[in-house]
Amino acid sequence: MKTPTRIRTRARPRLRRPRVTGRGGGQARAQARAQVRARVGDTKLLVPSSLTILAICAGLSAVKFGIDGKIDLAVAMIAASALLDGVDGRVARLLGATTKIGAELDSLADAINFGVAPALTLYAVSLHYGDRGWIFALIYCIAIVLRLARFNTLIDDDDAPAYTKDYFVGVPAPAAALIALLPIGLEQEFGRGWWTSLGAVGAWMLFSAFLAASRIPTASLKSYRIPPNAMVLLLIGFAGAAALLLTFPYVLMMGAIAAYLVHIPFAWRTQRWVRQRPETWDSNPRERRAERRATRQVRRETRPQRSVARLGLRRPDRGVALAPAAHESDTEAS
Repeated sequence: MKTPTRIRTRARPRLRRPRVTGRGGGQARAQARAQVRARVGDTKLLVPSSLTILAICAGLSAVKFGIDGKIDLAVAMIAASALLDGVDGRVARLLGATTKIGAELDSLADAINFGVAPALTLYAVSLHYGDRGWIFALIYCIAIVLRLARFNTLIDDDDAPAYTKDYFVGVPAPAAALIALLPIGLEQEFGRGWWTSLGAVGAWMLFSAFLAASRIPTASLKSYRIPPNAMVLLLIGFAGAAALLLTFPYVLMMGAIAAYLVHIPFAWRTQRWVRQRPETWDSNPRERRAERRATRQVRRETRPQRSVARLGLRRPDRGVALAPAAHESDTEAS
């Protein structure tokens, strides 16, 4: 019996890329790398702009949820737009994808998310579509737009002192939006009361608009650095905030608003201190705080002590020293 013969097949030759040698090959490789970098750069430009678009969608969805009566989702969407607004700029700087169109898009998104969306949400939920309530909504929205316009002009000011980067002029638009939503949080947590009346809600919206359009200095978190020894306490604070967010979100909202309002007098005081000392303009905030503590310590040590004579008291050593002299004068008189 014949064994079947194996059929040998000819192996296919491997296709090799032609090697490019010489000067022309180096130029071709450089052009290929440049094309790859350009494609990666175009992809990087899409990331921060996509986050800004998501923020706009969240802000407009807040209006929709407010009209539908889904108040929790409306407040959550405005908070999400504030979070995305804080992230997109940092992502653009980390990726090196900052562009002029990105800055303009971010400014327009802030006008929608923190001007139009909170105003319409409050008009639908707390102002109950009243004609007088519409006036408060208009004033608030216009104040936010004016605040953003001033912010854009201050960015292009090259003659501004170095310390101005550590402070905002007025309350930022995201913070003003969350402050304006306080009546909704009070109503959701404690029910209806005087804090939900038209006068109270309108006055609070005017107060929020004043904070946004004013020139009151507020601290910028971008200039602060977390010391390593405070990292554990900060993580514990984040854990507590997460627990409140899951159980009592409106209590967390009210606490954050109260803490932000309390910091404004301190920010105004520190900004005035820095403005009066040009030699500290190039120092970081940590060095400025150390210098302020040293200045207070020197003032405390050089402060004149209050005289005890005003209280009708005498020091013991003074009384002992005067006693023999008084005795001698009495003997001479006798």
